[in-house]
Amino acid sequence: MNYKTSPAHSDAASRSSANLSKGYSAVFATVFIWSVPSLFMFYLNRYYDPWAQNFYRYSVACIAIAPLLVYQLHRGGPCIDMHAVKLCLLPCLPNVVHQVTQVMALFYIGPGVYTIFTRASVIFTALLALAFFPEERVVIRQWQFQVGTLFGLIGAFGVIWFQANASSHDQHIALPGLFIAFTATFCWALYGVLIKRPSAELGSIRSFGLVSFITSALLFPLTLAFGQIGTPFHAGLQANLVLIISAVTCITLAHVLYYVAIREIGVALSQSLQLLCPAIAMALSAWLYGERLTHAQLWSAGILLIGAFLAMRTKPIATAETAENI
Repeated sequence: MNYKTSPAHSDAASRSSANLSKGYSAVFATVFIWSVPSLFMFYLNRYYDPWAQNFYRYSVACIAIAPLLVYQLHRGGPCIDMHAVKLCLLPCLPNVVHQVTQVMALFYIGPGVYTIFTRASVIFTALLALAFFPEERVVIRQWQFQVGTLFGLIGAFGVIWFQANASSHDQHIALPGLFIAFTATFCWALYGVLIKRPSAELGSIRSFGLVSFITSALLFPLTLAFGQIGTPFHAGLQANLVLIISAVTCITLAHVLYYVAIREIGVALSQSLQLLCPAIAMALSAWLYGERLTHAQLWSAGILLIGAFLAMRTKPIATAETAENI
């Protein structure tokens, strides 16, 4: 006996297939986009100091997200008031530290190595989530989390420690570089935990619009004090275009695409696929800058990525990175 598929069932199946296609397209776009920020920043280090680079990147991102923010506000929902500003202010403090130190770290290590090392933020975020959110402390009893944390921390240390110091021909990275890289990753993890509440209350577009504005405002006096605010006038057209492209794609566009991905295919799969970023970044860095990993770094990178994968399998609420990923 032949049964005909009802039009309603067929339409639902078509919509589901279209949503999956949209989700996978979005997540693979973010995987590629989030493979290249360190490459952009490494290039911009030739022209911009860390303070000016981040101030202008976040200012451009703030301008780029503004039309979406205005559209969201016209549609209704939570308003932008002092309560919203206070919610977003606290996460912006570690975000400012992270933005500056990640650029400084690239003076000591290559962009590919740094991209691998940032996968350790999954471990740090999980540990901070256990401290901040009591409902997530059940995670620590899962063997995947315990083994993943151990592997992740060992691998993260190895990837950085076995980076040769080019300036002194040492076998290991200089201690200031080690400290700066760990600070950048820890502050990113702290930001990822603290942004949880604002993102939940305000939504992705509103929270990111405020975060980009506040971060730019905090970086402005720091750039005046420690950086060169007039850098765009001296950097040249190509460097300025690279900065604008990196801000619009790696901060604003990636932010929107990642939320499309987690809405359509879920956080777990979206997060797991982000582990492809280090491989893409390493390949591009080897091609563009001639960066190579030592054998010890390769082993450490493998241990780190296995640890990050195991830690993500536990799915703690706050371990999933927010879309404000750069």
